[in-house]
Amino acid sequence: MVDSLRDKGLRKQMVEDLQKKGIVDTHLLNVFNEVPRHFFIPSSLYGHAYEDMALPIACKQTISQPYTVAIQTQLLEVVKNKRILEIGTGSGYQAVILKKLGAYVYTIERHIYIYEATKKLFEKMDINIATKYGDGYLGWSEFAPFDGIVITCGAAEVPQKLLSQLKVGGILVVPLGESVQVMTKIVRLSETEYKTTEHGTFRFVPMLQDKE
Repeated sequence: MVDSLRDKGLRKQMVEDLQKKGIVDTHLLNVFNEVPRHFFIPSSLYGHAYEDMALPIACKQTISQPYTVAIQTQLLEVVKNKRILEIGTGSGYQAVILKKLGAYVYTIERHIYIYEATKKLFEKMDINIATKYGDGYLGWSEFAPFDGIVITCGAAEVPQKLLSQLKVGGILVVPLGESVQVMTKIVRLSETEYKTTEHGTFRFVPMLQDKE
């Protein structure tokens, strides 16, 4: 796994572009500058690794564009030792960003091929991330409650089981909608109260139930 001077230069430019687009968290930007995105994409797409665009991976899934990953992560307000649940492991890029921010990361993937490939990638990178092959709608009750939950696919509605696994004071970030999604931040204020804010429109692959 090679991270060349060219890669580092392109990554630096990507981070500068993220700043121009409104990503203000300095720690987050430093992590984006540290993590080689080209490790997480098919080798045939290497030349596009640091463009701000989504790219296809296996099973008709995608790795989100860097800005999308950054805005979701920024909305989560990650600090060291927070417990974060990710729904939709995909390429693993988002999970590694969260881990490098100092979070304890738990991630669920419903596609067995992607799950196995990404788990191997984490091992190759010597990064300790808890992975699970399963239905993201069910969450991961054994490790709940979580300080934050991020859904990396488009959901028609907020999965109630995930809300129930969120700590009071915790944050859930989810793209809500059908063909176009609204990035939605939900803060759990109490056992029964939530505060919801919206943060722009995006396009994600749909969130599906059950395993494949």
